[in-house]
Amino acid sequence: MRLLTGIQPSGDLHIGNFFGSIRPMISEQNENEVFAFIANYHAMTTVPDGERLSQLTMQAATDFLALGMDPERSTFWVQSDVKEVLELYWILSSFTPMGLLERAHSFKDKTAKGIAANHSLFSYPVLMAADILLYGSEIVPVGKDQIQHVEIARDIAIKFNNAYGDIFTLPNYRVDENVATVPGIDGQKMSKSYGNTINIFGEEKKQLKVIKKIVTETVPVEEPKEFKDCNIYNISKLFLDENKQIALQERYRQGGEGHGHFKLYLAEVIWEYYRPYREKRAYYENHQDEVREILRNGATKARQTALEVIEKVRSATGISY
Repeated sequence: MRLLTGIQPSGDLHIGNFFGSIRPMISEQNENEVFAFIANYHAMTTVPDGERLSQLTMQAATDFLALGMDPERSTFWVQSDVKEVLELYWILSSFTPMGLLERAHSFKDKTAKGIAANHSLFSYPVLMAADILLYGSEIVPVGKDQIQHVEIARDIAIKFNNAYGDIFTLPNYRVDENVATVPGIDGQKMSKSYGNTINIFGEEKKQLKVIKKIVTETVPVEEPKEFKDCNIYNISKLFLDENKQIALQERYRQGGEGHGHFKLYLAEVIWEYYRPYREKRAYYENHQDEVREILRNGATKARQTALEVIEKVRSATGISY
């Protein structure tokens, strides 16, 4: 089974990235064929500074490797290193109804948050479809907010296949219902676009400062607290096994502790959870040439797969003559 996932290098990786896509992807490496890329073309919709984008791309690669990406088992590359994805993006545009893009909720959500409305943001789902279809992806692990993008890719593939035969593999999405939407510090979906993230890497004091900003109800310290709708608890449970979740629930019920206590507990849990990953990241941070070599090798592998698909597309559409 071939799985594909991508992540934008548009800022520091946060725990929503980790539980929503990175950890599920890492766990698949031993059983399935994993294709994972750093989506730097996509990131241009939110990172216009070229030097910054270059830095963030290397940062994302370093972080991915630290978090368990195994380039020996998986194909790991930077999106822009396989140019065929842009060729396919243009070809698929001819099979994408305007109405399909106008219904895409991600465009509406991002522009509502103040991101400039331009063609790249509007046509984002077509490039994502090219990412998925170019590599014959069978499964695309996503959060609930990304389901529509996989469905759009599938719709475009069906339209193309109806015209030229079964060239594209029809992708399916996979959602882990337990961690499909990781809450941010304000209770919305955790997203860099919303400015509500808790970063994986960084200084301990800065991480604690962010955690202390988690929005909670105002309840006297001595009274019991509701845990089900508490942002602190809903983030904490991602890191806890069943017994520890039950223990934390009991602390909420007993009263005698304020939300500030639970924030300190969450900060400790997160810091300890990522300790081994921070140590591995320090190695790659000091060996950036090794990271670049890994990405180059990954792009070579990815392009070999991409060429198998794009040659069929070129032949079918008359691009090859």
